[in-house]
Amino acid sequence: MKVLVLGSGGREHALFWKIRQSPMVDRVYAAPGNGATQALFANITINPADPAEVLALVHEHDIDLVVIGPDAAVAAGVADALIEAGRQVFGPTAAAGRVESSKAYAKGLMGAAGIPTATYSVFDDRRKARDYARAHPEGLVVKADGLALGKGVTVCDSVSATLAAIDRAMREGAFGEAGLRLILEERLSGNEVSLMCFCDGTTAVPMPPARDYKRAHDGDQGPNTGGMGGYSPPADVDVAMVDWIVRTCAQPLVDELASRGTPYRGCLYTQVMLTEDGPRVIEFNARFGDPEAQVVLPRLSSDLVEPLLACAQGDLGGVRPQWDSQATVGVVLASGGYPGQYRVGFPIEGLDSRDSDVIAFHSGTRRTPHGYITSGGRVLTLVATGATVAEARDRAYANVRRVSFEGSFYRSDVALVETSAAALGSLTAAAPD
Repeated sequence: MKVLVLGSGGREHALFWKIRQSPMVDRVYAAPGNGATQALFANITINPADPAEVLALVHEHDIDLVVIGPDAAVAAGVADALIEAGRQVFGPTAAAGRVESSKAYAKGLMGAAGIPTATYSVFDDRRKARDYARAHPEGLVVKADGLALGKGVTVCDSVSATLAAIDRAMREGAFGEAGLRLILEERLSGNEVSLMCFCDGTTAVPMPPARDYKRAHDGDQGPNTGGMGGYSPPADVDVAMVDWIVRTCAQPLVDELASRGTPYRGCLYTQVMLTEDGPRVIEFNARFGDPEAQVVLPRLSSDLVEPLLACAQGDLGGVRPQWDSQATVGVVLASGGYPGQYRVGFPIEGLDSRDSDVIAFHSGTRRTPHGYITSGGRVLTLVATGATVAEARDRAYANVRRVSFEGSFYRSDVALVETSAAALGSLTAAAPD
């Protein structure tokens, strides 16, 4: 069969990489892809968020399965167009995908389904939002309602910071139309965990848990990014916790969407905060996480295409993916200045010097006759495996230090919390009864 992966980031490269391993697949295309997929002559230059362009490509190449990577393609209704044309697609419709494209809508779903989450209020009026903020001296989390490339959330520790975040979104237009409506919610404290599930419209089947790093710099300092690295599995998320998150968060959302006539088919990403009062949902995303996909998919020991196809057909049945017990750690190398202004076009040095089993998932790269050059903010995710997270971490950083380009930087504390007995002792989460 022929498979098309929509998107160009590290998530899409991870999907492409795993799909190519399937005995069910003859050819995989990437649209538009990146330097790594370009080197395999797999790239097709289209706008992955344009349903008409995607549909034309699918007809031209007689694609059997389309796998949607980016949130923009979900929100644009790419899946809707493919389904209407009788084509198989892994990824939710625009209506089901509102769990990510509108945080206010998602909060309403959580309330209807009884899913635990932070208390919140929604605002279209800047003055009312500012009045609400002044009544919360502890500071709030300010979220753009729409899609903002993973950068539309500001965690504030004071009234002044909350007011500044409101003004940045609603007066200065930092997130465009996505920030004209804001969600102001209570700050939650604890450890975050990401859990992705395969969903066929009625059932949510979990993948291994992961933890990612959103802030640009060590110690969770600096602005929010699309993600600077991650690891799997977190020590504080056992089988019982995974089961609780599915049973109390993911499955109720799938049930609620089905009851509204908008069944969810694709990857449902649930981000949870493990608070002292129990787990609370931070947000849902309507696709694989990035960089979570890069650290979870290498742990998949069975065929990826089988569950992708089963979800697209609306029947996971007895399909249960198998996962390796090995741990993974992924570290993102980013362009200087990211997530703000940055320059591109720099040669990438040292990729050939990495260990043979350390994977380099490409994001912002382009292939030239002289090698790879940078073309984006997040450039590469280097992923290593090990018997433990600590071992995988040591191997990941040993290889990260061999790769460089002008202005490159990375966080040095990815998975650091897992490496000491004292830190592990602080990771004490238990699933509620």
